[in-house]
Amino acid sequence: MHAIQVTRTGGPEVLEAVETADPVAGDGELLVAVAAAGVNFIDVYRRSGLYPVPLPAVPGSELAGRVVAVGSGVTDVAVGDLIASADARGAYAELAVVPATRAVVVPDGVTPEQAAGVLLQGLTAQYLVTDTFPLRAGHRCVVHAAAGGVGLLLVQLAREIGAEVYATVGSPAKAELARAAGAHHVVVTSQQDFRSAVEELVGPRSIDVVYDGVGRDTFVGGLDLLRPRGMMVTFGNASGPVDPISPLELSRRGSLFLTRPTLADYVATTAELRSRAAEVLGRVAAGSLDVRIGARHPLDRAAEAHRLLESRGSTGKILLTP
Repeated sequence: MHAIQVTRTGGPEVLEAVETADPVAGDGELLVAVAAAGVNFIDVYRRSGLYPVPLPAVPGSELAGRVVAVGSGVTDVAVGDLIASADARGAYAELAVVPATRAVVVPDGVTPEQAAGVLLQGLTAQYLVTDTFPLRAGHRCVVHAAAGGVGLLLVQLAREIGAEVYATVGSPAKAELARAAGAHHVVVTSQQDFRSAVEELVGPRSIDVVYDGVGRDTFVGGLDLLRPRGMMVTFGNASGPVDPISPLELSRRGSLFLTRPTLADYVATTAELRSRAAEVLGRVAAGSLDVRIGARHPLDRAAEAHRLLESRGSTGKILLTP
């Protein structure tokens, strides 16, 4: 089969197109013909060595596609089912293996591209607003990188809940996307300092929660916006990992809460995974959650897809289509 392989850590250039043997579904596993694979920052972190993985490896953990074979012991997924997963092994390929317990059957009304484009980031947005900091009507939230994959979904969910959404984006074009998704206020960070801009709108220390997938560049400014006992949710490193912070800094700023969540801990069981996925995919099927596919690339252009993601110039989701 055709696949992308990494034999050494480094930049996008280490993503190599290869021909390799077809994988085989073992006990409790599914073999899936990949229709679309999601390109995510976790793929970048593994490729670069920030998150070490055994090499050589076929990257990618998010996909949607049809099941072509099932291993022994699998009873709740069948050959021919359209499934999606954020826990595949080697999604940057024509065929990939998925643990059956980490697969969700895609409902009618959701295309493979929509499923691959929303699952990982949709699950992330869902747990961030329902569990990490449970948003309520009237809360004020900052959503950084609001025109990105997670950002656009966060804005939509927060607006539906009734929260007041302060979005940050990198360009005027991205500002239009954030507004269309439902942001009440949008700050273009290439033109304004986001902290000052938000304070002008709502006053100092008036934000209940900051959802920050950017990391180093926005972290401290976000802390300064929070009300006493507000929460900083730092869930991504798009600009680099956050510098160490003393707990005393949280005390000095008003007994703030700081959390660094990861999706795996919010979908730890199959039941929780499928419950969250059913909500996300159900919203997509009903048309109440829009999935923006920002770019599609064939497998051979995986390096270009990574460069686009790392440039922070993309909007919505980047997909690879075998």
